Amino acid sequence: MDNSGSTVPYTPAPAQPPQAKKHPVTRSFHGRDFVDNYEWLRDKEAEETLAYLKAENAYTDAQTEHLTGLRDNIYSEITSRIKQTDMSVPTRAGDYWYYGRTEEGKDYGYSCRIPVEEGTDPWTPPSIPDDGPVPGEEIVLDLNALAEGHEFFSLGASTVTTSGRYLAYSVDTAGDERFHLYVKDLQTGEYLPDELTGIFYGASWVGEDYIFYQRVDEAWRPDTVWRHRIGTPQSEDVLVFQEKDERYNVGVGATRSEKYLMIITSSKITSEVWVLDYNNPEGEFECLWAREPGVEYEVDHAVVAGADYWIVTHNTAGANFAVSTVPVPEGCGAGNGAAGNGVGTGSAAGTASASEETDGSASASALPGLRELPVLLAHDEEVRLEDVDAYRDFLVLSYRRGAIPRAAIMMLDSITDATGDWGSFEEIEFDEELFTVGVSGNPEWDAPVIRLGYTSFTQPAHLYDYRPATGVFTLLKRQEVLGGYDATNYTAYRLWTTARDGTEIPVSIIHHADLDTTTPTPTLLYGYGSYESSTDPGFSISRLSLLDRGMIFAIAHVRGGGEMGRGWYDNGKMDKKKNTFFDFIDVADDLVARGLSAPETMVAEGGSAGGMLMGAIANMAPDRFAGIAAIVPFVDPLTSMLKPELPLTVVEWDEWGDPYHDPDYYDYMASYAPYENITDQRYPDILAVTSLNDTRVLYVEPAKWIAKLREIAGGGEFLLQTEMAAGHGGVSGRYGKWKQTAFEYAWTINKATGITE
Repeated sequence: MDNSGSTVPYTPAPAQPPQAKKHPVTRSFHGRDFVDNYEWLRDKEAEETLAYLKAENAYTDAQTEHLTGLRDNIYSEITSRIKQTDMSVPTRAGDYWYYGRTEEGKDYGYSCRIPVEEGTDPWTPPSIPDDGPVPGEEIVLDLNALAEGHEFFSLGASTVTTSGRYLAYSVDTAGDERFHLYVKDLQTGEYLPDELTGIFYGASWVGEDYIFYQRVDEAWRPDTVWRHRIGTPQSEDVLVFQEKDERYNVGVGATRSEKYLMIITSSKITSEVWVLDYNNPEGEFECLWAREPGVEYEVDHAVVAGADYWIVTHNTAGANFAVSTVPVPEGCGAGNGAAGNGVGTGSAAGTASASEETDGSASASALPGLRELPVLLAHDEEVRLEDVDAYRDFLVLSYRRGAIPRAAIMMLDSITDATGDWGSFEEIEFDEELFTVGVSGNPEWDAPVIRLGYTSFTQPAHLYDYRPATGVFTLLKRQEVLGGYDATNYTAYRLWTTARDGTEIPVSIIHHADLDTTTPTPTLLYGYGSYESSTDPGFSISRLSLLDRGMIFAIAHVRGGGEMGRGWYDNGKMDKKKNTFFDFIDVADDLVARGLSAPETMVAEGGSAGGMLMGAIANMAPDRFAGIAAIVPFVDPLTSMLKPELPLTVVEWDEWGDPYHDPDYYDYMASYAPYENITDQRYPDILAVTSLNDTRVLYVEPAKWIAKLREIAGGGEFLLQTEMAAGHGGVSGRYGKWKQTAFEYAWTINKATGITE
């Protein structure tokens, strides 16, 4: 562990921070008026806006110039630990093994494949050297070539037909998450004339003749599903589903069995599934269970004792979900229009359309209600059931217990009578206290093996083949950390903080094993706490640069996330959102009370919705932190939630409340919204990072926030860095991302330790 580095106080060259002009506008809702001096910054095309953002970038560069050496050192450490020429483990799909590889010095990777060789085990991946192509390798996609000439590049879809002949892929070169799709014949190397513009993430092949895809509305909401027939212009594509309720997003895909296509439409609290026979792609989708407010369900297809079954994960028995089963009725999803076209009015031939109000007429099949289904796995207050994946011979359950994600298997191949007891799910066990296990990378229905990914705060990622029938693990790859990484040099454990209302909040602690924690130690405290998203144990190469400089990395698993189940989420959203902020502050106070840290050495960090958390705690508890790093922060939520025309606004009302229509939610959000509540007090130093083309959290939010902090706050240095060619995930290209991480960590380390080199 290296605690060296200059700690001599540094005085930057005199520089005046930009002062945004005031162009006051008054926002009026429910008889409440709010004067906003900086809403003019929303016009991203205006010369005045761009000039201001560039001036902020120049000021940030000047104020962080003294960290150049530290930033360069961290970047060098990150790149020296990463195996830059590397290879993923091949995954079988059809008659090919697919894998990715990277080359040192190149920002993007290659998607490749080789045929499954005759006479070899079709389920044991071939060993491919890391240092270059192998005989028979075919480069499916060269992402470096596709990215050439673009400041930003992102791949949205990459999917090959079951036969392996055609590739469909989509790209975004602006950062606005609208993609352009191309189709390539992998046998000839030629591109088909089919090009689809303005589409959303993803695309699903049906045979070699059809592609199903989604498009978004003006608010960037995926609201429609389209069917494209290969060889026809996009103007002839058929709208097969339209979701008119602005609270819902739609998605489309096929079951692993390739027997059914499914459209899933869902809000934050309600879902609905429509199905169609995979072999009848021009048929009409049928609704399985009509939406019911507050009821969420997911469906997969399984074959048990020769009979088709729906495996349904739903919340009608309790907040943490249960798993039920029901035989698939004969003709269900046949696409003959017998059911599924009774809701709303379609806007194209063969269209199913979901309206704002549903009376149940969508489900004309003989399916029983969700509450009436036989229970395969009952609701449990201590276990959050998340997903069931069906394979030919077994089911894979993903769930979390004790704030740890887990997996379990139920075998199906020995069941002879599907009307009886199917057996139980058996957990796949591991030894560490804090770990993450996930099932990934096996598209084949009849696979006797699944891929398991395993990682922890101290263990790099491990990829296993696991054979459920025998319980045998085979290690396929361990993430290689160059430079002699030794996991025993680091430690990770969990503390529990008692929040002000008595709730026990889990806190993950990671630091160097020989760190002296008997005195307050520089600490980065991270938090998120929204959307039931969990910050699970995982390894980070870049984090080593913090730990090796004597810092503690702490994660406050605050309410609003999903670590402790659905109730954990429900108690940190809507009119309970302040629990998220109180939990984080209480964790910070607990770390100080335990003697692990101190306000003058603690930096807080959060991004996106976690950036709202950062803005809130800056107002509520500015004396607890030496610095706050807010990455693409959602700091002007009330303004955004009052603009239904903005991306994500209406669908977000089920997360934050609807201040547009409800004055009580207006008042509640106004009481914590970071931008609304800046006061004349001393703030910690703040770094806000944003992207000009971000469509999820618009750049204008942190821009306004920093401008108002400068106007009102009684102290603190406030920096804004805007990436001028990036999206919500920041810059594209791995080297660019590593440089951005080095910049943010250099600022954090300096605020917590005083180190400048």
